[in-house]
Amino acid sequence: MRKVHAFLVPGLCLLAGAACAQAPAAPRIDSGDTAWMLTSTLLVILMTIPGLALFYGGLGRAKNMLSVLVQVFVIFALCSLLWAIYGYSLAFSGEGKFVGDLSKMFLKGVGLESFGALTTIPEYVFFAFQGTFAAITVALIVGSFAERIKFSAVLIFAVLWFSFSYVPMAHIVWGGGLLAADGALDFAGGTVVHINAGIAGLVGATMVGKRIGFGREAFTPHSLTLTMVGASLLWVGWFGFNAGSAGAANAVAGLAFVNTVLATAAATLSWSAGEAVHKGKASMLGAASGAVAGLVAVTPAAGFVGPMGAIAIGLVSGLVCLWGVGGLKRMLKVDDAFDVFGVHGLGGIVGAILTGVFAAQGLGGTGGLTPDTFSMGAQLWIQVKSVLFTIVWSGVVSFVAYKIADLLVGLRVSEEAERQGLDISYHGETAYNR
Repeated sequence: MRKVHAFLVPGLCLLAGAACAQAPAAPRIDSGDTAWMLTSTLLVILMTIPGLALFYGGLGRAKNMLSVLVQVFVIFALCSLLWAIYGYSLAFSGEGKFVGDLSKMFLKGVGLESFGALTTIPEYVFFAFQGTFAAITVALIVGSFAERIKFSAVLIFAVLWFSFSYVPMAHIVWGGGLLAADGALDFAGGTVVHINAGIAGLVGATMVGKRIGFGREAFTPHSLTLTMVGASLLWVGWFGFNAGSAGAANAVAGLAFVNTVLATAAATLSWSAGEAVHKGKASMLGAASGAVAGLVAVTPAAGFVGPMGAIAIGLVSGLVCLWGVGGLKRMLKVDDAFDVFGVHGLGGIVGAILTGVFAAQGLGGTGGLTPDTFSMGAQLWIQVKSVLFTIVWSGVVSFVAYKIADLLVGLRVSEEAERQGLDISYHGETAYNR
């Protein structure tokens, strides 16, 4: 029988009990599942354009607003095409430990009557849903090197990193690869999406270098209103991200939906409380950042933990990520412009590891992939290994990809272009008329 990647197992098996041991039912399209997965796909697109674009755009300075928007927008378009040409095939076909095969290159064999890893929705829908994950993961990295990188370098890096980091990690975790075989729990992308992108962001911020004036000037967000709108769209879209990862309109989707609300709310409050204690005031930016931290952390856990576990994960992630964008960032002395590593990297690490704890039935979880034999200690070690593997894989690929882009076109814009702003110097337009 075809291997089913880890994050889809809950929607297919956990509630079916002994039925999973029986022969699989013949593929048959379920209109309810199909409608939900189409809706989830749309919600993830909403997360990216306009959600992520506005969230990042508001955090930048006005002279760089459009450069951030166009990077996110074009990366979404670029990765969507690459996913159709070869990404989907390498991620979700074949039996390799690290990558699949090219049997579905150019979507060969994918048609109106075909099924992918899920047997109740058309393969086109599965392809589209997974494609949105690929696109947003690459787009997340934009926030680390914003306001000082060449547009051409962004595109070269995006192609390389998509091909050699995202696609293999998707296969390794969700396509029956190495970590899937090891039993790693990643419901919707703690390792594949957030740690993967967070490490790439940290490497990128280091290699591109600090913005002119970093540490001497205050790089104040030019529009926290847009950032708030973007964060809200991210929260709404994340229901497609997490609840859609059940792969069906079922009880696991409902659990993931509830957990997405609760973990995000808890992280928002814990970040705001920590900020109030540390700085004396709770900010709008802090609340929005806390919400994203909670969304990130609950992603690998959404269908495996109970609601109280989700709240615990949210509370912890809010405080850890607050430290990540403050204390840790100062320690590292890296100009991660919009805190991609501090929120997505650390949040993903916290969520991935705590999934191994709160998936325990005694703590309200489902017992992960093997509820009858679940062992917290063993699962925790598996989760730690998956985190370490992702850090190393993404770190190495990211370094090589940035280095190739640097050799081909150079990473950094000129000092004159950076001072003028990338909107004018690289795109010939401005976000606002003055």
